[in-house]
Amino acid sequence: MARTETAFGRKTAPGRDRPDDLAGLEAGLDALDAVEVRRAPAREVLVKKVLPPVAAMALVFALWQALVTAEVAEPTTLPPPGAVWDGLENMWLQGTLLEVVWTSVSRGLLGFAAALAIGTPLGLLVARIRFVRAAIGPILQGLQSLPSVAWVPPAVIWLGLNDSMMYAVILLGAVPSIANGLLAGVDQVPPLLIRAGGNLGATGFKGIWHVVMPAALPGYLAGLKQGWAFSWRSLMAAEIIASSPDLGLGLGQLLENGRNNIDMPGVFLAILLILAVGISIDLLIFSPLQRSHFKKIGIISDDL
Repeated sequence: MARTETAFGRKTAPGRDRPDDLAGLEAGLDALDAVEVRRAPAREVLVKKVLPPVAAMALVFALWQALVTAEVAEPTTLPPPGAVWDGLENMWLQGTLLEVVWTSVSRGLLGFAAALAIGTPLGLLVARIRFVRAAIGPILQGLQSLPSVAWVPPAVIWLGLNDSMMYAVILLGAVPSIANGLLAGVDQVPPLLIRAGGNLGATGFKGIWHVVMPAALPGYLAGLKQGWAFSWRSLMAAEIIASSPDLGLGLGQLLENGRNNIDMPGVFLAILLILAVGISIDLLIFSPLQRSHFKKIGIISDDL
């Protein structure tokens, strides 16, 4: 009787696979599917992730100090880094630094949470209902390209100088980005995946929750990152233009106060704090979310 070669080089009669051969074949396929998970050592994390941005920041500050030393501009125009540090230290000693930062951060996070609650269902409606997409889709695209600072004057007229005005500007700036991000993610979901989910009983809300949303997550996360960027920029524009003692002192007001007092160290300090908050929120919230999702779908591994 003729004999055939198995996947592992052993011979067996046709139609009579040996159990150990099948077990070996299954183990090999499982090994191919398995993703090796390796926890990067602390030194490797320090060198690959912490050291590069720290070195870049050090280079920027060194270049800044070199420009000041070379006297390429007047000190009233380009203050030295030491003067900005002195302003930061004074705010810390006076106990106002954390208060100023938290005033803006709390507004930004609360406004972004409201934009998330509105933009997510809106994006799903536009993505899944053709009539809604035809009616609202172009408007969302136009709103996303509209500078958020344009909403500050009408918001002040409608709502007055209060926190409601701030939140309205944040919503108008962030909701279109979140909705469009989810829309882009849903458009990239393969129709075959949706049909397969429907055949397995995932229809209606179950289909959206268990099939559409997980498959659209990369685009949705990108929309969330962009939505936060629009939220933060919108808030800073509102705080700069509509500054008032009744609103409390936020980072935008701090920047505007520095301009009014011709205090360039104060202006640079406010700019650096605004930049630091924006980068910190991205590194602490959105980048870990994206990285965790990419690990689950096998795009990146722990050793990168």
